[in-house]
Amino acid sequence: MTAVPAAGPPLACVVLAHDDPPQVRRLVEALDPFPVFLHCDAATPEPVFRAMVEGLPARCRLLERRRTRWATWDGVEVELDGYRRALSLPHVTHVALLSGSDYPLASSSTVSDFVRTHPGSSFAEHHSLPFPGWGVAGGMHRLRFAHTSWRRKMLRLPVPRRLPEDVAFHGGSAYKVLAREHVEALLRVVDDEPGLVRFWRRAWAPDESFIPSVLNTPRLVPGYAASSTSLALWYIGWGAERRKSPPWLTLADMPALRRARGGQLTGHPMFFARKLSTSGSFGLPDAIDRELRAADR
Repeated sequence: MTAVPAAGPPLACVVLAHDDPPQVRRLVEALDPFPVFLHCDAATPEPVFRAMVEGLPARCRLLERRRTRWATWDGVEVELDGYRRALSLPHVTHVALLSGSDYPLASSSTVSDFVRTHPGSSFAEHHSLPFPGWGVAGGMHRLRFAHTSWRRKMLRLPVPRRLPEDVAFHGGSAYKVLAREHVEALLRVVDDEPGLVRFWRRAWAPDESFIPSVLNTPRLVPGYAASSTSLALWYIGWGAERRKSPPWLTLADMPALRRARGGQLTGHPMFFARKLSTSGSFGLPDAIDRELRAADR
């Protein structure tokens, strides 16, 4: 007799946070009733950590704290920790990865309806490498050379290394919504292919290439391409200026957020935005709740 999964929200959220407790707590509140698996960087000062986690609802579980250096494998390790915990909930059909500076543009009921009508489908903004938008060598330099980081600076060993064979190299945004079966397949690859993990531990910004490459390699995750889409579900206001990370969103970005939520920017609705902060985005979460999320209810 087939077991029926326990009732509950279809989406679990893995949230990677470093600072700004008021923003993180507001994000957790906005994600209700989704279960949240929250990681707070081990380098975060203890008072900030306590302000972030004390009194959180029971649906928010804390992940083991790790130190997550910028653009290193550390972030992938935490993401994988979150996926393993999320799969312990039998009702979860999809898992979203968010940063602590993200915020939903849609109500939880709208997001739930969306994933329920796309069983087995993942939504991740991936492109094959080399990709012109990734600069020198289309981003392949991130893989061909071993890297580490120091004080948010790239350190590269100037000796090319052999690339893994039979891998469809892809890259894209770290923030995504993955179907349960694709998370399960990803974790199997992590457990069964230690050579791939060793290789990517020294790649630059592996959170933007390891999981996209694994998922898009047919021998590793058969059928992923046929059941997934590269739709961007996150609005990110990069602007025209070349920069390492997105600027903070403000109230001035509300017209663009309205268009993103309504599907006017890309032809499909976006459900999340980044980046927001308590100091830099004053009033924006209130406006999003009032004008966008409340309209879904």
